[in-house]
Amino acid sequence: MPIRQMKENSEQHLVIKNHLQNTMNPVQRAPKTAQNGKGPPAVHEPQNAKLPHNQTSPPTKNKGRRRGRGGRKSDQGDVCMRPSSRPCTVAHKPLNPAAGDLVAASSNGSMQNGHNLCGMEMGFPTSSKSSNFAPRPGYGQVGTKCIVKANHFFAELPDKDLNQYDVTISPEVASRTVNRAIMAELVRLYKKSDLGMRLPAYDGRKSLYTAGELPFAWKEFIIKLVDEEDGINGPKREREYKVVIKFVARANMHHLGQFLAGKRADAPQEALQILDIVLRELSTKRYCPIGRSFFSPDIRAPQRLGDGLESWCGFYQSIRPTQMGLSLNIDMASAAFIEPLPVIDFVAQLLGKDVLSRPSSDSDRVKIKKALRGVKVEVTHRGNVRRKYRVSGLTSQPTRELMFPVDDNSTMKSVVEYFQEMYGFTIQHTHLPCLKVGNQRKANYLPMEACKIVEGQRYTKRLNERQITALLKVTCQRPRDRENDILQTVQHNSYDQDPYAKEFGIKISEKLASVEARILPAPWLKYHETGKEKDCLPQVGQWNMMNKKMINGMTVNRWACINFSRSVQESVARGFCNELAQMCQVSGMEFNPEPVIPIYSARPEQVEKALKHVYHASMNKTKGKELELLLAILPDNNGSLYGDLKRICETDLGLISQCCLTKHVFKISKQYLANVALKINVKMGGRNTVLLDAISCRIPLVSDIPTIIFGADVTHPENGEDSSPSIAAVVASQDWPEVTKYAGLVCAQAHRQELIQDLYKTWQDPVRGTVSGGMIRDLLVSFRKATGQKPLRIIFYRDGVSEGQFYQVLLYELDAIRKACASLEPNYQPPVTFIVVQKRHHTRLFANNHRDRSSTDKSGNILPGTVVDSKICHPTEFDFYLCSHAGIQGTSRPAHYHVLWDENNFTADGIQSLTNNLCYTYARCTRSVSVVPPAYYAHLAAFRARFYMEPEMQENASTGGGAGHTKSTRAAGESGVRPLPALKENVKRVMFYC
Repeated sequence: MPIRQMKENSEQHLVIKNHLQNTMNPVQRAPKTAQNGKGPPAVHEPQNAKLPHNQTSPPTKNKGRRRGRGGRKSDQGDVCMRPSSRPCTVAHKPLNPAAGDLVAASSNGSMQNGHNLCGMEMGFPTSSKSSNFAPRPGYGQVGTKCIVKANHFFAELPDKDLNQYDVTISPEVASRTVNRAIMAELVRLYKKSDLGMRLPAYDGRKSLYTAGELPFAWKEFIIKLVDEEDGINGPKREREYKVVIKFVARANMHHLGQFLAGKRADAPQEALQILDIVLRELSTKRYCPIGRSFFSPDIRAPQRLGDGLESWCGFYQSIRPTQMGLSLNIDMASAAFIEPLPVIDFVAQLLGKDVLSRPSSDSDRVKIKKALRGVKVEVTHRGNVRRKYRVSGLTSQPTRELMFPVDDNSTMKSVVEYFQEMYGFTIQHTHLPCLKVGNQRKANYLPMEACKIVEGQRYTKRLNERQITALLKVTCQRPRDRENDILQTVQHNSYDQDPYAKEFGIKISEKLASVEARILPAPWLKYHETGKEKDCLPQVGQWNMMNKKMINGMTVNRWACINFSRSVQESVARGFCNELAQMCQVSGMEFNPEPVIPIYSARPEQVEKALKHVYHASMNKTKGKELELLLAILPDNNGSLYGDLKRICETDLGLISQCCLTKHVFKISKQYLANVALKINVKMGGRNTVLLDAISCRIPLVSDIPTIIFGADVTHPENGEDSSPSIAAVVASQDWPEVTKYAGLVCAQAHRQELIQDLYKTWQDPVRGTVSGGMIRDLLVSFRKATGQKPLRIIFYRDGVSEGQFYQVLLYELDAIRKACASLEPNYQPPVTFIVVQKRHHTRLFANNHRDRSSTDKSGNILPGTVVDSKICHPTEFDFYLCSHAGIQGTSRPAHYHVLWDENNFTADGIQSLTNNLCYTYARCTRSVSVVPPAYYAHLAAFRARFYMEPEMQENASTGGGAGHTKSTRAAGESGVRPLPALKENVKRVMFYC
């Protein structure tokens, strides 16, 4: 025995309709041009579009839609706030407030006098769960057709009735494992009698499912369960449970069939959930289930990750409704597990073997406690008795000093003596602390060498760099290898022999789904006229800057360099800066070769002092003119230095910085310098390249009227951080028609809150009364200032939303967009297209023939531009998979785009081509990227904002925050959360370029 020791719910305004009537300019259709790869398509001047007046049309039924590359044909009226009659010109006259510019309407941001938008019903459009998302407008036709394979396996729909029963177990059990053991015993005892030969599937909690009815509607069972952990030879504890099973409902399989056939838009979640649980039942018994994945050390030999961790291989499994019917999505998975070692060996791995011979320091105890808290261990000092406990802490004293009372007279005995006398167990390492197990109020002591870590515990804390590298080596598989492993997994699972699948009549194909796909053409990119190559057609998702100059190269006159790396001598740093300056000049920038002050060397621990010294010294030298750029040379392993530098530069000094690691300074690569030059140029406000179709006004539903493209994301704290705020970021394009430059805002909000709270805000000002603000409003105003136009169309890419949150996010955030627009001007409601971007899914696409080099890139992955919108996609909704990038290593993950709301009437080709083309405008490299850039920038901005939290804020963060811009301080008073530091104005447009 171990020894006991003597502790806003926001009002919703949205009503989402299937066919919401919108008023907007008719789409200006650009003349078609052939792209034969020999040269850029010819530029055609768009014709002036005549705008119809006083025209209001009924909602369209979406019949007879044209499948062109742009918007769907619809009879739509004029916009109340129309732009100039020319649909696209690069230079515009400033707008006149009297003529309907973006000006604040009412102080509370609401619509005034109940005005309709050109006759349209304008209570804020609202949504409910009974509403449908945007329906699929048809299938894309653009691109070269091909066949790809997907890791989806056709599942034949059962023809049996599926029944749900409620399960109540008394006394209540928290562990799913124990619940399953109880139900397994019940099935063993009563299957042939009371259960009528049924083999039920159980979710481990409250629900039991059967194929066909049980012989009863309600029944009570008494189940006795033996505690197998109490040893092999001695008496075992027996516990008694009362189990009540009660009929609840019958799943509607006809509804599911109609949904899969596209005849119903609402998915029968209950039927899908039952089928998912049935197919997981056998794997749950065989393997270690974690979320939707299953892991086992038997699938592949575990690989050591270091510090007492190892990687387990496994597979992900989920039943999904698709156009081909029910589909079983299978993918390979890996996760970090705690090695099932004796605790003493685990500690030796964690701290080094000398820990067994030296006294433990306070830092040692902290590290051990952090690693083992919450971990389940089993005792090894009692022979066959293997009782399990969960570690709650660590003693502050070494084992040899621990005493405890053995009787009511407070007779004291040492832990060492107790274990020797009671169990004949000699504690060898008495200088080490003991584990505390149980709760704080009634804690028990266990010597480390008397415990072993229980197998099958996933490690949920943060991995260090070395462990991440080791895990990536395990998970990184070439496409052909991953495909083979998936097929082997399906064969090994033998779904045709699965007793539960047989019982419920589910049949799973063992072949990967063959899917029709298309490879979208890469867009032509425009570079500066003074370069040898004025335009460029990327090949296989890549190109380079040779013979090209940035289309808008900026000027850097005043710059300085700070060197935090001890190994980099001043002469080396100076040589690197000279090379970088030359590369910037060659690439099309004007870059002063001489810094304002000599390169300044500093120690990393004095980062704030060093940055302020360089800032003030430079200001003195330039007579008050601020630095335009700070170059910083950092050690390769720099800990918190990078984050501290960015926080100080961007929230305190207002400095735009570019960091370079020591390894790149010593080994100067032209490719590296070219990439850094690209980053510096966009940080200075320039453009590296633009889409040729953008500047020649040929992007459907972007070029015709001023269009703003948003990207939004929320990043959450890591597991184990239960109080740190989530960080939301929103970026928006700030140029039109180029749609290449972006500005971004960030805010901290409640812990793990997915809805972006600061999209639209109102607050009380003692002088001005109710004031409107928020990230959407601020970025709309910023767009108008930058372009001289107000946005008349909004395209909103939202990253990081799971399927279960679609309704909630759309409901809340579309409402915020509406309110932000209405707060700027009465009747200002530009049509919105709201698209969710998902990367955390398990669909993978493989070449139909891996030996055909023309169908793959160098890494063996499918070609960039591959798009799929049939068979494995949603039966009725508007979604598609797009692999927009070339693979580097491992298996490419396509991005999944789901259009939830579309008032702009995009065709499938229109939104797919726009999304793919935008992926070639990412500013930091000469490659197409895997996620549309506005969403990518938002993710980077949210990640960057974690650095803005002061060190004490990161450690003791309250649940929430405010917005990282000038009006952010109001959030603190409203929600009682601590705001992020305000970003300096010159940083907002560049902080996400990193």
